[in-house]
Parts: sequence; C-alpha cells; structure tokens
Amino acid sequence: MADEGDKGALAAAAADAVSRAGRVSAVNKIGVDITAVLGTAEMKVSNLLKIGRGAVIELDRRVGDTVEIRCNGMPIGRGEIVVV
Repeated sequence: MADEGDKGALAAAAADAVSRAGRVSAVNKIGVDITAVLGTAEMKVSNLLKIGRGAVIELDRRVGDTVEIRCNGMPIGRGEIVVV
C-alpha cells in the first residue's frame, strides 16, 4: 500500500504533467511565418509595370535545386524544388 509521501509525490507529478501539457498546448497555437525562397529575378521597373495577370517571371532556380526553408526569417531547413 502506498504511504502518504508516495501519494503526494504522485499527485505532484500528475499536476506537473498537466501543467506541461497546458504549456505545450499553448505553444502549439502560436502562428509562425514559413517561407521557401524559390528563386529571384532582376528586372527594370519599366518591365515590372508591364506585368499583368498570367505573366511568367523566370527565376534563377530550377527543378531539383535546393531551397532554404525559413520560420519567422530564421533558417530551419532545406528542401528541393519538385514538380507536383
């Protein structure tokens, strides 16, 4: 049979687990910005002003190239450009 000390320790451990679960739940609700830079292009403003809906801008990366994945501006990983 468990003595009072064991019961108190179990209760404290259970309370700590509930507290941690609450903190994890709160952290899981935080929004972050995820960015994958697929490439860049350079053009004159005059050309930029001519761009309309459906225009294609050629970037400096290709299928198979590596891209950097960022979370709130900080690099967190790398990915690969693929055709889906």
